[in-house]
Amino acid sequence: MRLCLDIGNTHIFGGVFGGVCAGCEIKLRFRYDTKQTHSSDQIGLFFREVLTSNGVNPDKISDIAISSVVPALNYSVRAACIKYFKLEPLFLKSGVKTGLQIKTKHPTEVGADLIAGAIGAVALYPNEPLLIVDLGTATTIAVVDAKKNYLGTVILPGLKTSMEALKLNTAQLPSVSIERPTDTIGRTTKDSIQIGLYYMQYAALKELAFQISGQYFSGKKARIVGTGGFVALFEKDSLFDNIRPDLVLEGLFICLNMNKLVIS
Repeated sequence: MRLCLDIGNTHIFGGVFGGVCAGCEIKLRFRYDTKQTHSSDQIGLFFREVLTSNGVNPDKISDIAISSVVPALNYSVRAACIKYFKLEPLFLKSGVKTGLQIKTKHPTEVGADLIAGAIGAVALYPNEPLLIVDLGTATTIAVVDAKKNYLGTVILPGLKTSMEALKLNTAQLPSVSIERPTDTIGRTTKDSIQIGLYYMQYAALKELAFQISGQYFSGKKARIVGTGGFVALFEKDSLFDNIRPDLVLEGLFICLNMNKLVIS
């Protein structure tokens, strides 16, 4: 079995794949809070406990792949993998095979999570222009053409980040839960904020998809693939062609297969 970990600003999102084949599905998903400082022992013990409590033998993990946008956590997570799984993890970084050509001005600046999501999307929807939208702490759009060229990225504040900015910079606006609104006009402050947050993301993503397709794909509509913690919020809309909540983990799994000389 293989363990894939996406280290983000809010959580480590983990998944266990049951084998090495391209079509293998995730057997287990879990999240671990990254907002506080954690030692390698805390992380390692949590990983083993969450696997065991869900019927997965930690000693059966044969490989670990990691994407990270939180460099401060990399040492602790790597140490946890070595101590508690006896495995050197594969970090998705420069020099690792991805199957993509990174065409940005500074390829090393592209986040590992963006690359992982692009790997997954290209494998699932080959030979198509793709917009991979990840709705997390930040909302990102990764742009990939039909020849597997990673052209660039759009980054905007995520839903929760935008809500927290309102709270911090206003005297009377409260925190609200992130929910899909049922109206376009709010009758309460809570409803008003939720409507604004939702349609700010929706309208921005829709217009960006239109503009990117016109500028880079000669007006041909790109396939829009949604992922990330808030993607379910837009399930009932026509914003995404496909929703893949586990896309980054799927990309890590594929990347791991690309880079393993011996498949165990």
